[in-house]
Amino acid sequence: MKALVVYYSRTGTTKKVAEAISKALGCDSEQILDVKSRKGVAGYMRSGKEGMKRLTTDIQDTKKEPKDYEMVIIGTPIWGWNMSSPVRTYLENMKDRLPQVAFFCTMGGQGDDKAFREMEDICHTVPKAKLALTTQVVNKNMFMDRVDYFVGKIKDGGKEAEEGPE
Repeated sequence: MKALVVYYSRTGTTKKVAEAISKALGCDSEQILDVKSRKGVAGYMRSGKEGMKRLTTDIQDTKKEPKDYEMVIIGTPIWGWNMSSPVRTYLENMKDRLPQVAFFCTMGGQGDDKAFREMEDICHTVPKAKLALTTQVVNKNMFMDRVDYFVGKIKDGGKEAEEGPE
């Protein structure tokens, strides 16, 4: 299957997971790049506010065309119990050009269910697989079994049970 991993990462946590998924699938990846700086406390606060208010933002044009792939795997950090504004922008811009999708997120604690529901609503499709990881698990490098399960569901077409290894 020809797949593409598209993700936004403010701190590097979501990027770490995206790279692991891309490597496990042997597929292309592309980082969504925000136009504005999100560094420091001010960037953190602005990001949380945008997440809570479900805002979009300005992002740089992406280079890879989603229609050229059979599957697009989209990753976001959770901001204010919602997907990040750069990923919201990407989905709004690309929703009519997305083939099959899978979603993953990284988070401090919770918000994945709500974010995944909204991602589904924007894309008008049910993802083949979903993966939610806490920042703590990613930072301790204790997430590869979950990534392997997620990748297996993608390869299997999402036919396996929804829950995976803990």
